[in-house]
Amino acid sequence: MLTGCRNLSWTFLLLTYRRLCTRNSYIPPSAVCSSASTSIPPSLLPPAHSHGFLTSRQTSVPLHPSARFSSTRSLFHSTHSPGLMELKEVLQVMEQLAPLSLAESWDNVGLLVEPSKSRPVKTVLLTNDLTDAVMEEAETISCDLIISYHPPLFRPIKRLVQKDWKQRLAIRAVEAGIAIFSPHTSWDSVKGGVNDWLVGGLGSGQVSVLSQAHGGATHSHKLEFMVRSTDELNAVMEELRACDGGTLQHSVSRPDNSGLHVSVTCSDSALTPSVQTLLRHAAPSQSLSILKLEKPPLPGHGQGRLSVLDQPVTVATAIQKMKSHLGLSHLRLALGLGQTLESSVCTVAVCAGSGASVLNAVKADLYITGEMSHHEVLDAVANGTSVLLSDHSNSERGFLTVFRERLAVRLPDRVTVVVSKADRDPLEVV
Repeated sequence: MLTGCRNLSWTFLLLTYRRLCTRNSYIPPSAVCSSASTSIPPSLLPPAHSHGFLTSRQTSVPLHPSARFSSTRSLFHSTHSPGLMELKEVLQVMEQLAPLSLAESWDNVGLLVEPSKSRPVKTVLLTNDLTDAVMEEAETISCDLIISYHPPLFRPIKRLVQKDWKQRLAIRAVEAGIAIFSPHTSWDSVKGGVNDWLVGGLGSGQVSVLSQAHGGATHSHKLEFMVRSTDELNAVMEELRACDGGTLQHSVSRPDNSGLHVSVTCSDSALTPSVQTLLRHAAPSQSLSILKLEKPPLPGHGQGRLSVLDQPVTVATAIQKMKSHLGLSHLRLALGLGQTLESSVCTVAVCAGSGASVLNAVKADLYITGEMSHHEVLDAVANGTSVLLSDHSNSERGFLTVFRERLAVRLPDRVTVVVSKADRDPLEVV
């Protein structure tokens, strides 16, 4: 009887402990056990690492306003060994650091290769480009996840064969059970991402976004119309809900005695069937108006950055600062019309990678990007803007070290995050 009571007590305490752990505050096992004359067997307690609690050194600032971090990590419950994480859990952390919704519509971001057999993620390799040399490195260190800034799979493919080098890499990853994830332009756009890192190379300043990112809106159109009675309203709304899966939002007012004024918001996909529905009814068809709803801006997020420097520098000083920031011995310079190496740089516009489409027509003393075409450089120079080019991936690669620190503090200590040593820009000055 005494043994049965002890078992019942343990069960009750364990359930209480687990219920407390599902909240965002961590209750140590000792605090639970201290209220009872007996203790919970260690075998019944979930391991501390399975909840992914931060140690005292693991503090950081979230990059996205919607990401909520406290002194603890998210409560990940891994089915594998304590201190390890499943792939889906690592991807949740990646989404918190830079939501894929920030990526450009043309981009191919997210999980590109997923192993068929689930296994804990022990080693994560960060690279700017996935090449044969980087894949060799990944296999050598028994990598479980490659985070490749540029997506190695971009255009649609109809077959997987050895003659195409990108398809060959995908096949190797599948055979080795290595997952591949690409963030690309989501890293460019996010506040504190690649472009903020790049513009920071010239020092502090008042930074603004060149191409503003906008949040996704559930409803993107507003339909306004009149109905004569409550019965007609109910009939029309029933048909409209069928067009949008029952998710329509609406409001009703009575501005005068002529009838009820109705305002309905709907998604892009529901716009056409909703309009067709309203046109079948006399009163709504005669009073219908359609308004396009703009998506709300996301302050601090978007492509490219413009900085009004707190302390202006000369062109020559800007060159030296960017060489140090990017870890390069050479850069390419085109002086703007009427400019010299001693000319003052008060404003600088940057865009990682190939930035001409974002920098075009931006008024600044200096453009910094990876690459621009000959004629794009000529246009900038003619407008009095100097241009500093580093070659494409050299304007991005240095951010990998910054991101490694941000990712590592959000993963258990037993997960190793390393920056590729084999990754490099294919071009070099000779």
